[in-house]
Order: sequence, then C-alpha cells, then structure tokens
Amino acid sequence: MRAGDPPGPSLNRQILALAVPALGALIAEPLFVLIDSAMVGHLGADPLAGLSLASSVLTTIVGLFVFLAYATTATTARRFGAGDRVGGLRAGVDGVWLAVLLGLAAAGMLAFGAPWVVGVMGADGAVADAAVAYLRASAPGLPGMLVVYAATGTLRGLLDTRTPFVVATAGAVGNVVLNATLLYGVGMGIAGSGLGTAITQTAMAVALLSPVVKAARAAGVPVSPRAAGLRASLGTGAPLLVRTVSLRAAILATVWSATALGPTALAAHQVVNALWNFTAFALDALAIAAQALVGTALGRAEAERAAQASADQASAPTDPGTRRSGSDPAKRQAPSSASSQASTVPALRRGGPTVDEVLRRCLVWGVAAGAVIAVALAAGSPWLPHLFTSADAVIVTARPALLVAAAAMPLAGAVFLFDGVLMGAGDGRYLAVAQMATLVPYLPLAVIVAHGWPAGGSDGLVWLWVAFAWVFMGARALVTGLRARSDAWRL
Repeated sequence: MRAGDPPGPSLNRQILALAVPALGALIAEPLFVLIDSAMVGHLGADPLAGLSLASSVLTTIVGLFVFLAYATTATTARRFGAGDRVGGLRAGVDGVWLAVLLGLAAAGMLAFGAPWVVGVMGADGAVADAAVAYLRASAPGLPGMLVVYAATGTLRGLLDTRTPFVVATAGAVGNVVLNATLLYGVGMGIAGSGLGTAITQTAMAVALLSPVVKAARAAGVPVSPRAAGLRASLGTGAPLLVRTVSLRAAILATVWSATALGPTALAAHQVVNALWNFTAFALDALAIAAQALVGTALGRAEAERAAQASADQASAPTDPGTRRSGSDPAKRQAPSSASSQASTVPALRRGGPTVDEVLRRCLVWGVAAGAVIAVALAAGSPWLPHLFTSADAVIVTARPALLVAAAAMPLAGAVFLFDGVLMGAGDGRYLAVAQMATLVPYLPLAVIVAHGWPAGGSDGLVWLWVAFAWVFMGARALVTGLRARSDAWRL
C-alpha cells in the first residue's frame, strides 16, 4: 500500500470473510442428503436403501459439474480485479447459460435412464423402485443445482461468499418444510423427498440469479445467451471436468480396494472417509478464498501492466514522420487511454494484496487449519468411530486408519490451497494433466492392497489409507506445489 492510501482490510480478515461463509455454503449441500436420509428412514429400510443408492448417483453427477463454479470464479475474479466489470459479469452470465443447458440435458438423461442406472448399480425389487422414484422426482432440480454452481462462482468472483451462504442456509430450512409436507402430508413417499429437494434447488437458483442479473443489467450486460460465450465457458471448464473425473477415479479405486478387503474393512473405511470428507470442508473453504483472491490479484496485476505500458507509450518520443496532427489516430488516443487505466489501478491496488502475498498467507492458513484438524481427529480417534457404528470389529479397524488420515491433514491443507490458487489463476489445463498424473503412483498401490499385500483383511485398511492420504495426496502436493512456485500460471 502506498503512503496516503486509506487502510484496507487485512489479508487475514479478507481470507476469513470469504472462507467462513463459503464453509457454511459447502456444508449446506450435504445437509440436504442428511435431511432426506432422516426423513426417508422413517418410511422403512427399502426406501432408505434406495435413497442411499440414488443419492450416490446424484452426488456423482452434480460433482462432475462443479467446474461451473470453479471456472466461473476464476474468470470473473480476474476480470473484476482488472477493472473489467462488464467482462466479468458477461462471463458470469455465460456460465449460467451453460449451466442451464447442461442441467436440462442431465435432467432428461437421468429421468429416462434412471431404471438402467439403478440396474447397473445392482439394485432390484423394492430398493430399485425406491431409487428410480427418487431419481426421477429429483431430476427436474438438476438445472437449478448447476445454476447454483455458476451463480455462486460469479458471486465469489465478486468476493461475495455471504450471499451463497444465506441462500444455502435458507434452502436447507426450506428443504425440511417441503420434504415433510410432501413425504408425510401429501403421502408421496420417497418421491416426495426428491421433489422437495428439486423445488428447493430451483428456488435457490432463482435467489442467486437475482443479484447477478441485477448487476449485469446495471452494467449494461445483456442477459441473453451467446454462442461465443457458451463456447468460451465450456472451453474454460472442460479441463476442470477432466480433473474432477480423475479425482473421482481415485476415490472409486479406494472404495473398490476397501471392498476387496472385506465387509469389516469396508465399513471402517466408510467411517474414516466420512470424517475425512467432513473435515475437508474447512480446507475447501480456505481454497475458495484463495481462488477468489488470487483471481482478483492477477487481474489487478494485468491492469497495472496495461496502464504502465500505455503510459510508457504515451511518454515515448514521437516519430518525426507522424508528428503532424491527424497522422495516427491510435497514437493520439493512447494518452487518454493510459490516463483512464492509471486512474483505475490505484483504486484497485489500495489495500489489495499481491499474488505472492495471497499465496503465502493462504498456504499458512491451509497448513495451520490442517494441523488443528489433525490434532482434533487424533485426540478423538478412540471415540469418534462410536458415532457411526456399535460394531466392535469396525471400531477397532477404523481407529488406526483414522490416525493415518489425521496425520496427513496438514498435507491435505497444502493440497487444497495449491488447487485453489491454480484454479483462481485459470490454470485448468495443467490441473487436468497433473491430476491424471497422480493416478500413476496411486492406482497400482490400490490394486496391491486389494490383493492383500502387505497385509490383508482389516489390517490392510491402514495400508490403503497410507496409500491414499500420503502417496496420492503427496503426489498432488508435489505437482501443484511445484507449479505454484513457478511463474507459468501468473501470466
């Protein structure tokens, strides 16, 4: 900050102001599943089993499209940081339209293909009927859910994580009321749970779209779809889709390996995995803050370079052959352009952290948060498994694996932050290639552990988590950490 500039909020406060609401929004979505499970569970074992299968399918589908939030955040944050509010809002609108189209396509395929998907998953009878009913009833909510991702990404680009948090909280409450009404009041059964969630997701999409559309119209940005914008959004998001598919492949390989170790090991793996995923929300929230702040800082740096280049051009000696008035309109306009950008840049820079400052500070936060989570998980390892099961064999098997997972939490904190930084920089192509590369050392280990080496049965679960938490996450830390230290993504 230059002398005389008004003090801006500290970087720590900026990180927390973005991360805390983002954490609330991240937790709200899993709450939908918990709410559905609690209510459907009272209908009987078959509906609950059907919900378990159907929710796994929906989570996978929706998870594949999370790039709509990541890509839109990176693009809008960078353009807003550069002072290009119109360009940032246009990118956000394009992302929303892409979400609508992808959501409609996914909803149609799910509605028609639900019986086939359930059959492939191995369900039949009453469980299959319940799963199909839930999937078909919830399919209309997919466009809304994907629009929520895209609109959330736009608002994060504006450094606004509070609005998504408020909408997500209201959505969770509304989901309870709707599900209770449709399940019990109307008597729709498990289909009522799916329909209630679909309505809630659609309402959330409308609520999040309102500030985006309002800002776009105020800036004179058309809200109609553009073919060029859709292609640009898809091109930006496609590498992140590849990254997500690769990550899902690693997760599925881990479940496959745990299944091969036997039912006790698989049940214990579910306990450890549930705790890992829950604690990861805190780290992911910090990554979201890093993503938005890095995108903004990079955009600000671009504006500064452009202003400096224009100023240098304006102050350069004029060629005698072009000194006459009217000989070069472009050069005559350069000083006014430089003046305009120069007047914008100081306002952007006031209190604004640089890219390196954001990277270092967010990394400290990520590793520190991981360390705190590690201590909490290790300290709670004797009794945390009791929250999930009363089977002594499962509890005994889960404890040592949980300690392995806990020890890797600081490493996971670094991985999440590096991911967020590179996403904020729009470095999707590298992330796609790097994520695929991390499968090379991990997948063979998952296969080896599944075949009982170096230990089989329940003892093998510890080695599986060593492979996942240390080898796989370590490979991710290596490829993303080396990239974050380079200058390639800063251009």
